[in-house]
Amino acid sequence: MSSATSRTALVVEDERTINDALAQRLRAEGYVVEQAFDGPSAVELAVAVRPDVVLLDVMLPGFDGLEVCRRIQADRPVPVLMLTARDDEADVLVGLGVGADDYLTKPFSMREVVARVSALLRRVDRAAALADARPGAIRVGGVSIDPGTRRTTVAGEPVHLTPTEFDLLLCLARESGQVLTRERLLRDVWDWGDAWASSSATRTVDSHVKALRSKVGAERIRTVHGVGYALEDLP
Repeated sequence: MSSATSRTALVVEDERTINDALAQRLRAEGYVVEQAFDGPSAVELAVAVRPDVVLLDVMLPGFDGLEVCRRIQADRPVPVLMLTARDDEADVLVGLGVGADDYLTKPFSMREVVARVSALLRRVDRAAALADARPGAIRVGGVSIDPGTRRTTVAGEPVHLTPTEFDLLLCLARESGQVLTRERLLRDVWDWGDAWASSSATRTVDSHVKALRSKVGAERIRTVHGVGYALEDLP
C-alpha cells in the first residue's frame, strides 16, 4: 500500500533541530519514525527496525552517510533519500553509486520531503506488483532487463543497478529508440507530478542517467539536448 500508515521511516541527521523537524512532519503524515544522529547508530537501527524508507544526511559523525548507505543496502535493499548541503555533481553521483534512490539539497521544504518519500514508496509498491506479475524480459540490443526478477545483463554479463537505475532503464527500454523527455521520466520513474518539474528535479534525471551510463555503456543512452534521452538498440 502507498499509505504512510504502518510505514517506518528512519531519519538520520546529526543536526537535532532538522532531525526533529523531519520526524515531527513525517509522524504527522502517519509514519512511524525512528531517529539516528550518527553513522554507527543509523546502521544499527536500520538492521533492528528494518525501515521502509531512509532519509539520510551525507555529513555525519562516526562515519558518513555514504558509508551508512553502503552498509544498509548490503543488509537489504531499502529506498534512500539522501540529504546534502552541496549540489556538486560528483557528490551526487557517489551517493547514487552506493545505492541512494534520490537526493535533496538543503535547504528544502518539508512539503517536498514528504512528496519525495511518498513517491519512493509508491515506486517500491509498483515494483513489487510487477515482480508478482512475472512479466517477460525486455531486450534492447545487448541489454536484457527482467522486470520480474529485476535483473539486468549487458552483453550477457550481469550488471548491478540501484532500484532507481533499474526503473529508469526499464522505462527507456519499453520505448527504445524514442526520446523520452525529462518531464516524462520524472512522472513515470520518479512518480512526480508537474509541481516538481523544477531545475533541481531535471538535474536529478540527468544525474541518474549519468550514473546509469557508467554501468550499461555511455553510447547506449542518447541525449537530445534540451529534450531528454533515448535507449539505443546496440549490441
